[in-house]
Amino acid sequence: MKQKKTETLLYSAVGVAVMFLIIVAVNVITSVFKTRIDLTEGKLYTLAPGTKAILKKLDSPVEIRFYYSKSETRKPSNLENYARAVEDLLGELGQASGGKIEIKKLDPKPDSEAEDLANLDGVEGQLLPGQLLPTGDKFYLGLCVSLDPLKAAIPFLAPEREKSLEYDVARAISQVLSTNKPVLGVMTALPVFGQPNNPMMARMGQQGQDPWAFITELKRDFEVKQLNFDVEKIDDEIKVLLVIHPKDLKDSAQYALDQFVMRGGRLVACLDAMCLADANRQNPMMPMPGGPSNLDKLLKAWGVNFETTKVIADMNLARKLRTRQNAPPELMPNLLFLTDKSINKQDVVASQLDELLFAFPGHFTGTPASGLKQTILLTSSTNAQPVEGFMAQMSPGKIVEDFKGEGKKFTLAMRLEGKFKTAFPEGKPDAKADDADKKKEDKKAEDKAKDTLKECKENNAVVLIGDTDWLPDQFSVQIQNFFGQKIIQPFNGNLSLIQNLVEQMGGDQNLIGVRSRATQSRPFTVVKEMQAQAQARYQEKIASLQKQVDETNHKLSELQGKKEAGQRFVLSKEQQEEIERFKAQRAKANKDLKRVRRDLDQDIDALENRLKWLNIAGMPVVVAVAGIALGFSRKQKTKAQ
Repeated sequence: MKQKKTETLLYSAVGVAVMFLIIVAVNVITSVFKTRIDLTEGKLYTLAPGTKAILKKLDSPVEIRFYYSKSETRKPSNLENYARAVEDLLGELGQASGGKIEIKKLDPKPDSEAEDLANLDGVEGQLLPGQLLPTGDKFYLGLCVSLDPLKAAIPFLAPEREKSLEYDVARAISQVLSTNKPVLGVMTALPVFGQPNNPMMARMGQQGQDPWAFITELKRDFEVKQLNFDVEKIDDEIKVLLVIHPKDLKDSAQYALDQFVMRGGRLVACLDAMCLADANRQNPMMPMPGGPSNLDKLLKAWGVNFETTKVIADMNLARKLRTRQNAPPELMPNLLFLTDKSINKQDVVASQLDELLFAFPGHFTGTPASGLKQTILLTSSTNAQPVEGFMAQMSPGKIVEDFKGEGKKFTLAMRLEGKFKTAFPEGKPDAKADDADKKKEDKKAEDKAKDTLKECKENNAVVLIGDTDWLPDQFSVQIQNFFGQKIIQPFNGNLSLIQNLVEQMGGDQNLIGVRSRATQSRPFTVVKEMQAQAQARYQEKIASLQKQVDETNHKLSELQGKKEAGQRFVLSKEQQEEIERFKAQRAKANKDLKRVRRDLDQDIDALENRLKWLNIAGMPVVVAVAGIALGFSRKQKTKAQ
């Protein structure tokens, strides 16, 4: 008996020792090969296919110098954890490159060669939090990608951009693989390039503006050139042109755009039915709805029409927002939070975007001209309706009350592809200028018509978007100051969308999928649809009661304004009784209206509470039931034995 106990103890000790050795061996192997299991939806912690495609293009060794003040003991713990995540990613990149990427880790101590090299590479040291006095010691966390003679630096790796880490590094690698940056032209009526400080305006409390975030980001991958609206020809070096809010664009400028497309230039045009950014720019103290913008001549030639008098209201894509201080949140039907069902997931530019924010967008109609193919990129939901822009901005509550969905989707953005034909077959718009000599005039017009390109030689592409207000920072990013660095944090896919579109037209398309993963979210689309259905159930009652209140008020005003002959101040007894009766009707109608609105809010709150409890208690209940079932099953098996 004693011998059996000894043998059992011995075998147990050996088993534990063997298991320990196995665990140690597995940890050693996985740490060497940087292997990890990614169970997330979309494989967010696995190298993106676009990153792998960029690595396959490496035909020469690339060195990544990673600067991290590892020996600094005063650094915050979050920076230490983030540095470890950066090292893990760099290890995966080195492994996936097949040895083409060499990772060099450096600790830039004060007055060391590593610190000098960091400064030469463009990696910037930062003062540690709480370091009030400038001692000269700095903290480094950045990297430089080098493929002689080209270098691309990330001066500081901020933890706030952790979701964009893979994209930032992949973009740096892509930059050293490209000898020349593509040239991007930007033509706009909005201050996207920022505004310098004006001493006169500064006295009134108005400061200069930085460039919008999307311009800052595009400058990292493209040589960006600003074009004026009076341009007569687009420079040949410009391969991609971004046109934003072409308000009151002259025919001569539209002709320049037309010929740019004819010669093979790629065009991305953001039009608008009501531009909020333009309204705020014109009168920041009393902003009014901004004017529309269009490319009417070009769109007509392409078989497309853009509605400039109405904006889209959508009850499925709307959300409640607080528009005034101390006021309850209000449903904003013209702020469209586009989700999966409104985004063309089959197209590469939008395949990994989960949410976009458009404000008071217009929509496109029509059938593309012969030879052109249309790809719809963004739409409203079917519970949408075009409404007057002025009313939409001034009285969103009225839009909600009168709302009647049309049961169809409206096109907010599209791509046209094919061989475009000119919108100016007779030449430049000014070709028929006044001239005393009719023959000279006709000859001049004929020559200009000959100089006009009539059709694209090869297939081309144009992207049309029915909104411009998705581009300003307040609708797309949050900008923070971290250790003196301006950190851009996207809170939706707007920034990724404009970068994807420009990248597809003239850059490295492999970056599209990598960038888009940085802004992935999981919006509650089903919840939003259920809330919209609840809103629709009560909407008819609310509209009917509101109409009853308005009619009663109108009748009261008429009665109180009536006076019989000889009456000046006192109403007759019959009039007073009728007024009292209408006042009672108005009080009842107002009371019913408040009750219906309260019931609507309670229904929506109840829906949210049910979902919260389902999320909180659902999984524990499932686990408990599974445990009870498993225990019961084992008990039955024990009894059977």
